[in-house]
Amino acid sequence: MAKSAVNDVIDALLDFIADNGNEINLCSAEPTTYTEAHATYMLAQDALVVGDGNGDYTIADGDSSGRKLTVSQQSSVSITNSGTATHAAIVKTSTTELLLVTTVTPQVLTALGTVTIPAFKAEISDPA
Repeated sequence: MAKSAVNDVIDALLDFIADNGNEINLCSAEPTTYTEAHATYMLAQDALVVGDGNGDYTIADGDSSGRKLTVSQQSSVSITNSGTATHAAIVKTSTTELLLVTTVTPQVLTALGTVTIPAFKAEISDPA
C-alpha cells in the first residue's frame, strides 16, 4: 500500500516553527525545556525574523524527499556565557515554548565575544 502526505501537511509543522520561533540560542547541552534553552544552557542568543521567506526562514522541497525548513546564518551574535556550544535551540519567547533543537559542531565560546551560527535545516521526509 502506498503512503503519502501532501506538502501542505508537512509544511504545517514547518510553518509553525517559522511563524513562532523568534529566538535562537546556542547551548552547552541539549535543552529539553524553554528554560534550559533560554537560560540554563544558553551561551549566546539572537532574535529571528519569523515567517517563511521573511529573512530567517525558508521552506522548500527536501534534499531527498519531503520538505525542509532552512534557518539562515546568524552573524556577529553576542556571546553571553563562556562554554562549549553543542546545540542550537529555537524558542518562542512570548509563550516560553521550545520549538526545535539540533546539534551543532562543538565550538568553544568566550563571553563578550561574538559567534556566527551557520545556516542549518530541519527536513521531514515523505512517508515511506
